[in-house]
Parts: sequence; structure tokens; C-alpha cells
Amino acid sequence: MERGNQSGISEFILLGLSDQPEQQRLLFFLFFLMYLITGLGNMLIILAIRTCSCLHTPMYFFLSNLSLGDICFTSTTIPKMLANHVAGNKTIPYAGCLTQIFFFIFFGAIESILLTVMAYDRYVAICVPLHYSMIMTPKVCVVLIVISWFGGFVTSLIHTVLLTRLSFCGHTEIPHFFCDLSPLLKLACSDTFINDLMVNTVGVLTVNIPFIVILISYTRIFVTVLKIPSTAGKWKAFSTCGSHLTVVSLFYGTIIGVYFSPTSTHTAQQDTATAVMYTVVTPMLNPFIYSLRNKDIKRALKMLFTRKPGLPL
Repeated sequence: MERGNQSGISEFILLGLSDQPEQQRLLFFLFFLMYLITGLGNMLIILAIRTCSCLHTPMYFFLSNLSLGDICFTSTTIPKMLANHVAGNKTIPYAGCLTQIFFFIFFGAIESILLTVMAYDRYVAICVPLHYSMIMTPKVCVVLIVISWFGGFVTSLIHTVLLTRLSFCGHTEIPHFFCDLSPLLKLACSDTFINDLMVNTVGVLTVNIPFIVILISYTRIFVTVLKIPSTAGKWKAFSTCGSHLTVVSLFYGTIIGVYFSPTSTHTAQQDTATAVMYTVVTPMLNPFIYSLRNKDIKRALKMLFTRKPGLPL
């Protein structure tokens, strides 16, 4: 990667979230705690789904992959920030910065596609329930997961390769707590037209189109649910989608706010605060959102903690 850095810059400086020592210490413990909660919460979701046979369904198969993606997503940014604080060093090597961007985009794109896959799963389950088992076969589920991971890989590879073509002259301070694509492009002293073009083009494929597919899926779900005669039936159908809709709103709302709104309407501080939402807060909240109102998950977690060693769930 370093051969593509034509400016000779060997490292960047991550300004972080604050330059006040007291605030830095508070933020360190806060982010460390949120990182632990994120890892533990999502790991429990994965363990519950893997060990409980009643959760071996497409919906929970996708949810376990989403939880794995959330763990990896937060691990691309928070550990480096915490390590820099402990070492009293705000720098990140040029190659390390590109590597962080690669995996950040990789797991971010995976989450976007996975949320779309989960919306499609709910659409099939509610709108065409009689054909659900024929449509959402194990083979189809695996193919959808492969598409999610492959799509994330191609997206991140495109952006990372294009970044290696840029030159950076003098300014190496990134007003962020991790290497993000948008602030890094602003530091480049060479033409970023192709990079900006690909941000919009690839962004449409990995964010806008999935978001539109989710909207279409839930519009059809809403219309179908309204036709259910009983109130109890309507509530049951809506309750299976409520958690997913909450996660979608948090994830896409912040992503679109940072990357697809006019740059003149927000500051670097606002971008950073919004980035904290989708890089730290949303992955931390996902396990709680999916488990608090989900009786199957709560039952599986209870059995996971109370079962005797060696006994199946």
C-alpha cells in the first residue's frame, strides 16, 4: 500500500474526540465500556442462536451474522483509539490508516446488505408465508450471506485501491477518532474526482439501493398486515419487524446523514458525533434491541445461563 503514497507521508494524526485531558480519560473509559458491552452482547446472541435448536431458522441465522459483523465493525476503530490513549500517541501509520479504512468499509457494507437480507426474510415470512420454507432454503440463506460478505469486500477494495493513488501534502491531521474515508479525502492534495465519484456510485449500490429495497419490503409488509382481520394477529406480525426497523433507522439514518448530505450543512464535529452513533452506539444497542422484546432470544439466553454443562438446549 505504501508505494501508492506519492507524497511520502508515513503517518497521520488522529485528533480524536477531545483535546482536554479530563474529557479524554472519561471518553476512554466510556468507549472501553461500550466496546466490552458490544462484544459481550453480540457474542451472547451468537452463542444463544448456535446452541439453541429452536433458533436454527433463517431469521436468526442472519441475526448471528449481523452480530458477528457488529463485533468486527467496532473492532476496526475502538481498539486503536484506546491503544493510542494508553500510549499517549495520536498517530497511525499510512498503511495502518488504509487498512483501517478497508475493514471499516468492509464490515459497514456487510451490515448494510445484511439488513436488506433480513428485511427480505421478513417480507417472505409475512407476505408469502406458505412459500417461506421453499424460498428461504438453507442453500439460499448461505448464498445471501456470501453475497453480503463478497459485496463488502469488493466495495472496500475499490475505495482502498483508489486511495493509494492520492498524494497527501503537509496536512496529516484527521479530525476524527479513526481513519474515515470522507476526512481523508479532504486532506489529499491531488485530484479526488474519481474517489468522490466512486463514493457516490458505490454508495448507491451499498446504501441507497438496500435502503430502498428495505422501504419497499416494509411497505408491502405494512399493506399485508393491515389485511389481517384480528388485532392480535396484526400486533404479532408488527412485533417481529419492530426490532429490525429500529436498527435500520439507527444505522441508515446516521450513514445517510454523514455521507450523503451536503457537506455545507454539517461540521466536522457533527460528523464525528454522528459517526460515534453508527460505529459504537448502534452495534452496542443491537443485541438489546433484538433480545429485549424477543421471547425466543430471551428464553435461549436464560437456558444458556442455567443449563448444566454437557446438556443440549
